[in-house]
Amino acid sequence: MPIPGPGYAIIVRVQAPSSASAAGDLAVAVGRVGGVVTAFDVVESHTDSIVVDISCNALNEDHATEITDALGALDGVTVRKVSDRTFLVHLGGKIEIQSKVSLRNRDDLSRAYTPGVARVCQAIAANPADARRLTIKRNTVAVVTDGSAVLGLGNLGAAASMPVMEGKAALFKRFANVDAWPVALDTQDTEEIIRTVQVIAPAYGGINLEDIAAPRCFEIERRLRDLLDIPVFHDDQHGTAVVVLGALRNALRVVGKDFTDSTIVVCGVGAAGSAIIRLLQSEKPGDVLAVDLDGIVHEGRPGLDDNLTSIASHTNNSGKRGSLADALVGADVFIGVSAPNLFGAAEAATMNDDAIIFALANPDPEIDPSIAQQHAAVVATGRSDYPNQINNVLAFPGIFRGLLDSGAHDITDRMLLAASAAIANVVAEPNASFIVPSVFDSSVAPAVAEAVRQAAQEAAAAGEVVAGL
Repeated sequence: MPIPGPGYAIIVRVQAPSSASAAGDLAVAVGRVGGVVTAFDVVESHTDSIVVDISCNALNEDHATEITDALGALDGVTVRKVSDRTFLVHLGGKIEIQSKVSLRNRDDLSRAYTPGVARVCQAIAANPADARRLTIKRNTVAVVTDGSAVLGLGNLGAAASMPVMEGKAALFKRFANVDAWPVALDTQDTEEIIRTVQVIAPAYGGINLEDIAAPRCFEIERRLRDLLDIPVFHDDQHGTAVVVLGALRNALRVVGKDFTDSTIVVCGVGAAGSAIIRLLQSEKPGDVLAVDLDGIVHEGRPGLDDNLTSIASHTNNSGKRGSLADALVGADVFIGVSAPNLFGAAEAATMNDDAIIFALANPDPEIDPSIAQQHAAVVATGRSDYPNQINNVLAFPGIFRGLLDSGAHDITDRMLLAASAAIANVVAEPNASFIVPSVFDSSVAPAVAEAVRQAAQEAAAAGEVVAGL
């Protein structure tokens, strides 16, 4: 069952009687309704009362209200104010621009800006490739979205997407020292998005497409890759696929199975599912069954769009038809990037022995993890309160670090597979509760970056991509 976590943390400021039992009474009230007290700070003290800030973790917004009500119901206690700690983090945004050079006097100003800057502009005009050497381009990524598929919340629009894009930029900086900036576009027209990114691209060394709904995201990425001479990476597709494949490598090691002998069910064939299926093909799995709202994808199924038609032609060697429950019978691996609570114990029990379940719908997985653990040897989720969290932050910072350092103009499957292997190899001795490294493992991003750099050099030598240093 879910437990209260920091995502719904609150600070409740209360005034309470200054009795010996006051602190205990307040803590008990929070615990009685299932909250978790994380801090207790007295901010004012008087002869007859105290004012206390109680920091608590809750399950959700309704639970936070329940905690507040429980405190206010105590005799003599008055709730003065409730602050949501998540909203406090976001006040004024989460990122800023900081100058790398000192501007202390006239000499500094004349070199960083006019008149000295004119000579640098002329140098770039004469040799455009110098923009990488003489501007922020070599270390800067645009995080581009249209707000059409924000997290699992749906089409919230450009403005509402900004907290996610700011967070993405902060992660780029924290884990790989890449300077990233949100570019939230107030349009969901495919042609307008493509043209807008094309005309802003000269300022950036890479484009990270984020939270753009399928199937539009596929065309946008494909067209921009053709148009631009910098890497274009849709993290919802390829970042997810890289981490899933890395985790699956280790999960199969734990249970003693090979890709070539495994039947893998991928539930959800939007951006993430499609990319997972495509990257899985490099490992030559025994079979892959793709499942969407209409059941198992197979050739000849009516109503298939271009993406599903392509998937049908490369999966389901056995020609299986039916529902998700049918797909799970005899499967070795389940990978869900779809929707919550799609199956339970009865369906999980039909999978092969030593099954692997990656239930990655967030925040509520396709199957309750506690139930999955009763029927599978290895279970992973997208949540931080269970073992084996599949999190894209393991991939995208290091991938872009490697792309920027190598001067790559494109990104290939060779690079994605190298990144996946690097993530897996950070875990020297995987076990059922540890198949992927922690997102705070400082060795992950450098390992991924080095793997991508080497793969970029190999790709350039093989003629797959041209890198410009």
